[in-house]
Amino acid sequence: MAAISAADSGAEVILIEKNEKLGKKVYITGKGRCNITNESDVENLLKNVRSNPKFLYSAFYTFDSYRMMDFLEGEGLKLKTERGNRVFPESDKSSDVIKTLKKALEKRKVKIVLNTKVLNIEIKDGICHGVIVQSGDKSGSYTADKVIVATGGCSYQSTGSTGDGYRFAKDADIKVTKCYPSLVPFNIDSDIPKRLQGLSLRNVKVTLYDKGKVLYEELGEMLFTHFGVSGPLVLSASTLASGKDVSQMELSIDLKPALSKEQLDERILRDFSENRNSYFKNSLSRLLPAKMIPVIVELSEIDEKKQVNNITKEERNRLVNLLKGLTFKVESLRGFNEAIITKGGVSVKEINPGTMEAKKVKGLFFAGEVLDLDAVTGGYNLQIAWSTGYLAGMEI
Repeated sequence: MAAISAADSGAEVILIEKNEKLGKKVYITGKGRCNITNESDVENLLKNVRSNPKFLYSAFYTFDSYRMMDFLEGEGLKLKTERGNRVFPESDKSSDVIKTLKKALEKRKVKIVLNTKVLNIEIKDGICHGVIVQSGDKSGSYTADKVIVATGGCSYQSTGSTGDGYRFAKDADIKVTKCYPSLVPFNIDSDIPKRLQGLSLRNVKVTLYDKGKVLYEELGEMLFTHFGVSGPLVLSASTLASGKDVSQMELSIDLKPALSKEQLDERILRDFSENRNSYFKNSLSRLLPAKMIPVIVELSEIDEKKQVNNITKEERNRLVNLLKGLTFKVESLRGFNEAIITKGGVSVKEINPGTMEAKKVKGLFFAGEVLDLDAVTGGYNLQIAWSTGYLAGMEI
């Protein structure tokens, strides 16, 4: 996007990519579907940014999600908007997004250089002069009076995001804040998630507590894995846990958020009355997924072969409290190899928010995940990349 914007501004642009093809990270986003952006106004975009949202005012107001959608549709890509205002290509193929962007680059005569790693940025007397590169066993350089660093962070390192941009910033005496994996699953200190591995829950409420204080609370979807929990709710919760001491954090799942405890108790009583002589373990099929029933039966400490008409009010209260608050101790967050984004990066205090240019180096710009900017899931992080890239390109 930075290259496209720069070309539209009349610049002669070279796009240097260290991989053998463009868009490796875009290709895997949204489980291969590419959640391009979130179709919402700037205020909502800002509300969903976790780190330094005020820095993005200029970028978002210059190039918001609607402009991104207009741009892609103008380039021939058909889009659709799904639940939560998440925007995807109509084809559900991230490869179509990459093809569209590549065609846009070619149409603007942007020179694309693949399999080429930038080793250093040439800076003299506080002015950017170009880059030193390596391709295979050959090294060389490109002279340029403007350089945009859009290298990404440290997440999904197999796509080429190995923190090069942070090194370039540090070499230029630009501060880089400590980096942590974010939008990442949780390791849970329990064997229960492994027993529920593969079970996806919809319409549940997840609450993340730290020392009893609510850090995050939201309705949506989550997933049990062999190591813990994942899914949209968990990933978004991780943005508030990333970089913090998780030793006293707990994650609680309300399996029936639409019902109060009293309403849930009435529902259970109704189910019990319709199956008066049934064993407890056979009475929950209308309330819970089959895979979860043995776990809930065990945790409730109610005899699985107890007839439901003999279950006491105290036992029923235990069941209600369990369904309204299935709670696990957080052990840790997963690493960068599973993180969707990086929390931390080039300090925004070192960057002009109206241009994305480094304050200390004339002609050096930063855009996207390399900056200390991150948001929740739903297309917001890609919109940060599009907006900051577009703004940086405008200034070339």
